[in-house]
Amino acid sequence: MDTYVHAVYDATKKFPQDELFGATSQLKRSALSVVLNYIEGYARQQKNTYRHFLEISYGSLKESQYLVEFSRQRGYISAVICKDILQYGEEIGAMLWSTISKMK
Repeated sequence: MDTYVHAVYDATKKFPQDELFGATSQLKRSALSVVLNYIEGYARQQKNTYRHFLEISYGSLKESQYLVEFSRQRGYISAVICKDILQYGEEIGAMLWSTISKMK
C-alpha cells in the first residue's frame, strides 16, 4: 500500500498548478485514505469495525484509480506511470477484496 501512495504523490508533483485544489488534492487524499482506513480499522480490533474500514479503504482505492486514469486522459501523467500505479492498485484491491469477502 505504501508504494501506491508514494507513486501517486510522486506523479502529482507534475500536475498543472491550476489543479492544485482539484484533481491533485483529491487524488492524493483518496490514495492516502486507502492506507489510513486500513490501519485505522486494524487498530480497532473488532471484526465488524475492521470490515467497515476495509470497505471504506476499497472505495477510496476505486476513487483514486479513477482519478489516475482521468489524469492520464488529461495528459497530467504518462501512460507508463498510469499503468504502474493502476497495477499497484489492482494488487491492493485484490488483497482488500479477499479480506472483506472472508469476513462476510
